[in-house]
Amino acid sequence: MEDADWFPEDAAEVNSDLPRRLSRRWGGWAPHTPQVLAAVDLLACVIAWATIGRLTASFFIQAVLTLTLFVWLRLYRRRLSLSVLDDVPHMVAAVGVAALTATAAGLPHLDGRDLASEVVNDSFLLGLLVVGRIVAFTAARRLRRSQVAHDLALIIGAGHVGIRLARNFQEHSDYGLVPVGYIDSDPRIEAKEDLPAPLLGNYSDLAEVIEDFNVSYVVVAFGRLRSEALVDILRTCDRLRVEVFLVPRLFELHNSNRDTDDVWGIPLIRVRRAAFRSPMWNVKRLLDVTASGISLLLLSPVLMACAVAVRWETGPGIIFRQDRVGLDGRSFCLLKFRSLKPVDLTESQTAWNVQHDARLGVVGRFLRKTSLDELPQLWNILRGDMSLVGPRPERPHFVDQFTAGVPRYTARHRVPAGLTGWAQVHGLRGDTSIEDRARFDNYYIENWSPWLDIKIVVMTVSQVLRGKGG
Repeated sequence: MEDADWFPEDAAEVNSDLPRRLSRRWGGWAPHTPQVLAAVDLLACVIAWATIGRLTASFFIQAVLTLTLFVWLRLYRRRLSLSVLDDVPHMVAAVGVAALTATAAGLPHLDGRDLASEVVNDSFLLGLLVVGRIVAFTAARRLRRSQVAHDLALIIGAGHVGIRLARNFQEHSDYGLVPVGYIDSDPRIEAKEDLPAPLLGNYSDLAEVIEDFNVSYVVVAFGRLRSEALVDILRTCDRLRVEVFLVPRLFELHNSNRDTDDVWGIPLIRVRRAAFRSPMWNVKRLLDVTASGISLLLLSPVLMACAVAVRWETGPGIIFRQDRVGLDGRSFCLLKFRSLKPVDLTESQTAWNVQHDARLGVVGRFLRKTSLDELPQLWNILRGDMSLVGPRPERPHFVDQFTAGVPRYTARHRVPAGLTGWAQVHGLRGDTSIEDRARFDNYYIENWSPWLDIKIVVMTVSQVLRGKGG
């Protein structure tokens, strides 16, 4: 079977009016979306307050705590399967905990009769919240059936599971996904006419097809591609505004949980949104600016002392400038205190490690051992070249080498480079495994959280105090 028999020269020409016919309408603000559900719950609290007729501190605490617990229990997550009964146990728990907390705060002012009325009020609030969710989910299902609120899905893998998924989406519009087509380089089926949706291209066409067809969801049904190869392909989605679902291997044995959506008997696991697409990533940049600015101010005496010592030992040129590769593979000029003078520019760009170089003087060795030579990078952070925490940047010469020989090395460049990182606090610096570093850096990117950054900073300070730099 020749590829020419399967794939169009231009995927967008498969059906030029398909994006228009299936364009998203209200998909981003349907009744089941987090923003709308939060507004419905807030309205339920306001109605409860208006009906009760008194806005007490106890009720205000309860309402705020209830909605906070709803967020913590992930009652505002996006879902394909909409079931109020799945949410009721968590709603009861949230209202109960909030009520107990608010009641405990007001116990000195309550007698038995007031306590009984509080129970009635709590039950009334719970009922309004449940009714609000019933109305929202019912409206969402009706809009989905009429295709007023839906999203487009691209299925990776035109095998038996991929075919079943597409047919399930087509036959059960309650899920709100319309299959726009398939991506597969080696389909299992005999003829493209057997597919319920068109085959739009090879795996390498993923990004282009997503943009051409305004795709919102990518559903991975595997096919014949090995899992290891699929990782690199799916990293394409990190920079695009799409959500990714995976059909788990041996899905017949997979247990459903709150991270799983069920599509007519086929479980789908929602892949965690890339860290740099989350709202908290903006907070990371704000903290970078604040921390680097304050640190430059507070450490100015230390910076001055280092500059004087470097000038005394190595002569003019206290700042060492070097090209490094950062976000999206772009180069920037990294700043460090000079620990020794290279023979020429070629040596500075290609010499791997000078930690054991005989030319290192007392000042240079001290600066490297204590990591004080890295302090000028606070200016790189303030300027936006780097972050406080992230993968350490490497020189273009070595990036070219490592890209050719180290699996997923360039995936490190999905986020800004860092002054310190997950690999460095585990001792992966200097003459250590580049493959291990890449694996640790990619782990950091996939599992990023504000707390992980704090953890890395604390571990870095501990290593600096113990003289583990270099």
